[in-house]
Amino acid sequence: MNRSIITKVAMDAHKKQHQIAYRQPGMDKITEFRINNTVKDVKKMVKKIRKQSPGEVEFYYEAGCLGFELKRQIEAAGAQCKVIAPSLIPVKPGKRIKTDRRDALDMLKYAEAGQLTEVHSPSMQQEAVRDLTRLREAAQRDLMRIRHQISKFMLRYGFAYREGNHWTQRHLRWLQGRNLSDPLGNEVLAQMLSELEHRTNRCLELTRRVEQTAREKPYREPVGWLCCFRGIDTLTAMSLLAELFSFERFSDPKQLMGYLGLVPSEFSSSESRNLGGITKTGNGRVRRLLIQSSWHQQHKPYTSKLLKKRREGQEQWVIDIANKCMKRLYQRYWHLLNNGKTPHCAVTAVAREFVGFIWQVLYTWVAIVPEDESCS
Repeated sequence: MNRSIITKVAMDAHKKQHQIAYRQPGMDKITEFRINNTVKDVKKMVKKIRKQSPGEVEFYYEAGCLGFELKRQIEAAGAQCKVIAPSLIPVKPGKRIKTDRRDALDMLKYAEAGQLTEVHSPSMQQEAVRDLTRLREAAQRDLMRIRHQISKFMLRYGFAYREGNHWTQRHLRWLQGRNLSDPLGNEVLAQMLSELEHRTNRCLELTRRVEQTAREKPYREPVGWLCCFRGIDTLTAMSLLAELFSFERFSDPKQLMGYLGLVPSEFSSSESRNLGGITKTGNGRVRRLLIQSSWHQQHKPYTSKLLKKRREGQEQWVIDIANKCMKRLYQRYWHLLNNGKTPHCAVTAVAREFVGFIWQVLYTWVAIVPEDESCS
């Protein structure tokens, strides 16, 4: 088999069927057909194209609801596969007709021209950890939703809690002791409180599971290092590592800043240069976590008792970087604020610099740990 010749195969992948389009090297004719989305049919299709091709076979499909399992099926059948970023696929401004067949043909054309951008694919273990952190985040949203429903429900019946913070044990006892004017209303409240208890326990269980994973290899060491920074605890560190995984693909901090969408957008032409807000491309979850953590940097640099506890047993050079980060970001925040920037604008700029310090620590960790013990 000639490995210097690559047959590129475009797939418009869907839940039920896949539209296939490919052209043998040196040929003008494009072969098109459909297959069902089953393991058997995918394997049969890959073997058929490999048998007809003079060299290697490379498949392309857009990232979407099918995730990376289709890629694993194709690679298990002996071909290469690249998952493509949908937002970076070229689009003609005047295009008004969209079909599966046209999408597959367009992707084939862009693949042959080298105009597609690949999404970095996680391993099954990395994807499982990422799903765990995302499930916990979804459970938190569900808990917040039922809390809002209970608060508004009580307010409609004329009850407003004014004796302290909400959702403490005292507040819950207060809720359980309310007697509404309507018996059916009492039944609804009881059901809501039961659902609140269920969602609270679910959040606690998922939090414990994430913390347990953080104490295991390969996450124990990088989580400990990230927790040396002010504003990052175990749960935030695990979310960062799970979302970024294979950290070695970012060769410098600017690449990571761009991946997280924290760099300014720009529209410049000729002698004019116009910078806008951040691009907000890439991973929005990590960007949100970093901006949340960056709000801590507005306070004067000091090591709290909780931060001291998190730093126990950690490398001194990591602590030195974290202290340097704390001082630098505090100065940066107040410098921007004193020069007329809004707090939200200032904290976004601080988050961008925060990425540089995080990159320095994680990239060093990737460089010194064995490959089989890293998150890669």
